[in-house]
Amino acid sequence: MNDHQTITGIYPGTFDPVTFGHLDIVERACNIVDKLIISAAENIHKKPFFTIDERVSMIKESLKLINTNNCLIEVVGFDNLLVDHAKRFNAKVIIRGLRAVADFEYEFQMAGMNSKLAPDVETIFLMASENLQLTSARFVKEIAFHSGKIDNFVPDHVIKMFKKKGK
Repeated sequence: MNDHQTITGIYPGTFDPVTFGHLDIVERACNIVDKLIISAAENIHKKPFFTIDERVSMIKESLKLINTNNCLIEVVGFDNLLVDHAKRFNAKVIIRGLRAVADFEYEFQMAGMNSKLAPDVETIFLMASENLQLTSARFVKEIAFHSGKIDNFVPDHVIKMFKKKGK
């Protein structure tokens, strides 16, 4: 008899756009959880460049490029409290990627608030792989908006999405 309980994790983010850094975290999270819900936040106050549907589509297409170790993955959009979103999927962990010390303070505070709201949901921090520590979606957009090369940071289909939107 198998007593293994399926562990579901949530990997939230804006993913505007999805980067190789995000995909690195997905691949590594799949070594920890059995099921991963990649959750693209609506984040209208951040005024995302890509729509929620475009971001979900980019993430799904990007998953074809990585090894997910038989981890069941679902990609969804959300616009409610993260802990409520996690509870909806019976997630036991929230996966967050950290690039540098600058990320830690914000992420630490968010993890603390989430812990107060949902003590049964743990936050796990995964450090960005060394070669991806400087990759950020914000910088990728800035480079793309100024017609710079972003092929070292995002998959080809993401570059095509920028071109389709006139950037």
